[in-house]
Formats: sequence, structure tokens, C-alpha cells
Amino acid sequence: MSSTATPLSPERYLADVQPPYSCLQVKPFFESLSNQEKHYAHYMSRASFEGTRIIIQQTNPTANGIYDLILHVFSKDGSLTDLKELAAKSGVSSEAFEQCVQYAGQFLGNLSNYKSFGDEKFIPRVSPEDFEKIVAASGSTQASQLFAELRKEIYNVEDTERNLLGFAEDGHLSGYYSSDITKAEIQKVQEYLEQAKIEPHNTRLFKTHKGYRLAVASAQKGTKQHQLPDGTELDISYGDFEAQMTRIAENIAHAKRYAANEHQSQMLDAYHDSFVTGSIEAHMDSQRHWLKDIGPTVETNIGFIETYRDPQGVRAEWEGFVAMVNQEQTRKFSTLVESAPQFVSRLPWPAAFERDTINKPDFTSLEVLSFATAGIPSGINIPNYTNITQVLGSKNVSLGNIISAQSPSEKFPFVREQDLELYRKYRNPSFEVQVGTHELGHGTGKLFEEAEDGSLNFDSETTLNPLTGKPVSTWYKPGQTFSSLFKAIAASYEECRAECIALTLGHHADILDIFNFKGQEAEDVLFVMYLNMARAGLVAMEFYNPDSKKWGQAHMQARYAIMNVMLKAGQGFVTIEREGDKLEIHMDRSKIRSVGAPAVADFLAKLQIYKATADEENGTAFYLEATSVPEEWVELRDIVLKNKQPRKCFVQPNTLIEGDQVVLKEYDPSAEGMIQSYIERRV
Repeated sequence: MSSTATPLSPERYLADVQPPYSCLQVKPFFESLSNQEKHYAHYMSRASFEGTRIIIQQTNPTANGIYDLILHVFSKDGSLTDLKELAAKSGVSSEAFEQCVQYAGQFLGNLSNYKSFGDEKFIPRVSPEDFEKIVAASGSTQASQLFAELRKEIYNVEDTERNLLGFAEDGHLSGYYSSDITKAEIQKVQEYLEQAKIEPHNTRLFKTHKGYRLAVASAQKGTKQHQLPDGTELDISYGDFEAQMTRIAENIAHAKRYAANEHQSQMLDAYHDSFVTGSIEAHMDSQRHWLKDIGPTVETNIGFIETYRDPQGVRAEWEGFVAMVNQEQTRKFSTLVESAPQFVSRLPWPAAFERDTINKPDFTSLEVLSFATAGIPSGINIPNYTNITQVLGSKNVSLGNIISAQSPSEKFPFVREQDLELYRKYRNPSFEVQVGTHELGHGTGKLFEEAEDGSLNFDSETTLNPLTGKPVSTWYKPGQTFSSLFKAIAASYEECRAECIALTLGHHADILDIFNFKGQEAEDVLFVMYLNMARAGLVAMEFYNPDSKKWGQAHMQARYAIMNVMLKAGQGFVTIEREGDKLEIHMDRSKIRSVGAPAVADFLAKLQIYKATADEENGTAFYLEATSVPEEWVELRDIVLKNKQPRKCFVQPNTLIEGDQVVLKEYDPSAEGMIQSYIERRV
């Protein structure tokens, strides 16, 4: 095998040719809502999507210009322009025009010119000259000015390091930091924030001529001056994304008029306070009220939530979703939740490493109406504030119409021909089981912590570390969190832990029975669940950059680790067979319970113990070793890239108020439909 990476060419970064577009099938669920519930859903959807430009800016500071360019080129009088007329007027070939439309659709699907899944830049297939002709044909002066300014940003991939998101010091790009700030400086500020108990979720960090500026997202403006221990000035500046946060807060206020109960009303008050003032404490309050709002007809959550894309792992991306409950599917998850203490007791760590009280999570299957985010997940476990979840638990959410979305053109490389029919049949059902047990897993596991008064939430004399056999000697100090301590790997590490829990619990017959799988069908679902994880680990190679030795996607790094565990389990359980440029995953399904599951459980136990004991040094070394890619795998990665499949783009509906009614407007599942939905969303 080759020991050197294949040189990166511009073709590597070209936008997908024909990615599958899917519409969110939600109309029957929306139509079943009362008029009050529809208004509530409408305003919370508006609040969520008002953060669109925040998401774009957090990813690539210059990409909002590309967003405006797309809106100007393809809109006329606030509506989608006649694309046939625009194509004819531009004089470019039909292929070139379609390539331009596809780039626009994919930009909107990712809310950036960097992929939401992989964090790598993509560029148009249409030539700059033809793109310019299309811009000119639109008749928009603003579009022409923007294209002239952004042409290099849109097309340049020569600086290969900048084609990935990450620390500027490593040559990468990030919207969370100024380009002149070093990793050491970011860490220095973070240590001060921990000591001062200032949460960084809704912040960005910039270097100034006199020190640093911490920009806090809020509608209100203001500055508070701080001084770091070394005397450097730190200005905490409120009013970042002022225009967006103002409109978000306004829509929250409108939604409150349609709240279903006091919990929702108090939740919205806390949201409003947080988005106006920038207070994370207020956002924590919103989550406390949200957790008490059990089983609402319309479920929603909004704010700076996930830290996947911050290379430091502490700053969160804006997102907001609105969805309706699927009662039939929720009944299955409710049964899973009712037995949560029993299932959690099967996890491979001592009782002292589990939460003192298993707070039964509220587990709901939802049909998504709107999800303002760079990439829609299949399931969610929130809130991400451990000080809340350790006490109040969490909500687990499975997004049914995301899981079930299919495309006839979808292919599944690396699955053996004899396994393919079974794989197609049970891929979605097995994924439903995986998502359920995965999200349940996020709510498990204790963190050993020291309170402000020096007290511990565990007995340091009698609690033994299973890896050393000695009393636990490390724990989280006041102000420390898992994310702040484990930094860049924290998100992937936790996703890996949850995926391992899914495989560790998913093979039990009583869990499969909850999802109505029995006998041979249950065994088939289990086989496909493990096969799908192994395949995901191989596909994950697409998201690894061998030059920078950097992973571009938290979930895929996690799945690669689990595939490695399966391979190293031995005994012929999983092997990857190569014949020329063809790779196949061979799995001995008879060894899932005897070889595969025990190997995953052993790996899971180590993940949990390092996390629980705040052992960042050993935990990081362990995880980086598990996700390291040997040189001889580079050639296999080339084969994976040749079989790369485009990710789905979800075209989301809009809600409109007509008189005293709220109506749903759906769009065609295409790049054109994607563009039209954003033009009419007007954010």
C-alpha cells in the first residue's frame, strides 16, 4: 500500500453533481394542530431561522456575502425568479446553469460553503466566467458587486489547510476566532472564563491591540472590562449579532401569546431574557422549564447548543427546531424510558460511576417542521448543561421524518451483495433502535465533581477506579466541565460513548422487543445495526484529512473508532476484504453477542471511566489512539473517496400567516425548491 497521501486537487472540492434532495414529510402532523398550536409553531420557527446568518458567520466569516449573492441572483420582487428565463438570458449552457443552481442549493443546505458534515470547503462546478454571466443576467447590481468581491472566496482551494475548519494557527478557518489569535491565547482566556464562571457558549473571541474581546451574542449592547492574571485586558462586549438576536427575541415574545401552559410560558420568558441580555444562566433556566414541559404537542428548543464545530470545543453553534409529536412512535420510546434504570444497570461500569438517580428522560419521536441548523441530526439529547442533566435529566428526541427520508438513487458501497437486500430492508428500522439507545446513552454516566465549598459528589476514599484498582484521584474542579477539559475531542468522544452504549444495549432481546422486533427479524435488525456501524466507520475515512491528520466530523471520528474496535476484536468477527478497487465488509453475525458486543463494552467502559474521573490526559491519549489512521490505510481511503455518496439536502417548508390562520407551504425536493424556500423565508 502507498504510504503517502494522494495530492489534493481542485476536483476534490467540487460541489456534488446531483445530491439527493428530500422534503420533510410533515403536513399531516401540522394540519392536526389547533390554530393556537400552529401560531406557536410558526413564531418559534421564525425565531429559529432568524439565526440563519449567525450560523453562516460562525462557520465562515465571509460566507454571508455568498448567501446574499444567491438571494440576489435568484430572486425578483421577493420571489424566485423564472429560472428558464434567467438561463436563456445568461447565454451559458444548460449544464453550466444547472451547476450554478446546484451550488446555490448545496450552499443553502449547509448554510456555508463548508460542508456541515465534514467541515471541508466546496466550490462550484460552473466556471467563474459562466457564473459571472449568470450574475450579470440577473440584473442585480448588488449581485455583481458581491461576485466581484467574493470570486476568490468562492473558487480558491489552493490553500489546502484553509479548506478545513479549525484553528487559524494550524492554517484552518473558524468563525469563532480572529485569524491572529493563537491556541495558547484561546486557552489562556478560557482558563480565566472558567475561574470567573463565565460560560462561553454564545461567544466569539477576537484579539485586539490591547488584549482580547469576547463578543457575546445579545440584543442589548454594552461592555464589561476584565483583566487576565497576566495583566492583559479582556473586554466582554455584548451585542454580537445584535440584529438577529433582536428579531429572535421579538418572535419569542410573539410565541408566548400562544404558549400551551405555564412551563412553556416561563421557558419563553427565560429564552427572551437570554437572547436580549446574553445571559447563559437565563438560558439554563429555559432548559429547566423545558424539561418540566413533558410531552407537549409542539416541541421546540432553541439557542447556542452544540459545540462540534468550535476547534476549542466550548463555543456553540446557533440552532432551533420545531416539531410535532408522533404519538405511535413515542409509545415505543416511552416503554424504553420506563425500563431505563434496568437497561442502564447493564452498562459496563460500577454503580458508583452511574448517576445517583436515573432521571427517566422524556423520550419523544418527533416529525420536524423546521430545523435551523447547518446539518439536521437524526436524534437529539439535550440540554448539554451537565449541571442540569445530572439533577433533572434530559429529553431524548428521535426525528422520525429525518430517519425515514429516503432517496431512490441512494447506494450503499462496501456492503456484500449477499447482505445488501437485508441491509436495505432493515437499515432504517435498525437505525431507529440505534438512535433510541444512543440518545438514552447520552443521559447516563456520572461525573465526579467538587463543589465550591470543597465537597465532593462521591466518596473519594471508597470509590475505586476500575482501571487502576486504586481510589479515584482526579475529578472536575469548580468551573470545569467535560467540554472545557477535553476540549476539541469532547464532542466526538461523547458521541462515541453514546454509539457504544447503543451497541452494548441494542443486542438485548427485551430492547429489540420494545421496537416490535422478535425472533429472526430481531436477529436481522441486530445484524444490520452492527453492519451499519462498521460501514459508517469505513465511510468515515472520507472525513479524515491525511495531510493535517485531522478529523472533520465528530460522529464519523467516533464511528471510525468503533469500527477499529470491531476489527481488533479478532476471531473473524469483522474483516475488510479488498479486491482491486473494491472493498467489502465481512461480518460473522453469529459472533455479535460473543465477540463484538463484549469488545465494544470493554472500550465503552474505558471511555466512561476517563470521562467520569476528569482524566483528560489518559482519556485524550486513549481516544486519539483509537481514532488514529495508520499510513497503510491511506490507500483504502482513496477507494472510499471514489465511492463517496452525496449527503441528502433537506428542503424545509415555511409557515405563513394568512388572516387569523397559519398555513404550511411546501417546496419541490430540488435545488430550485431549496432556493425558493430561503427566498420566501426572508432571513
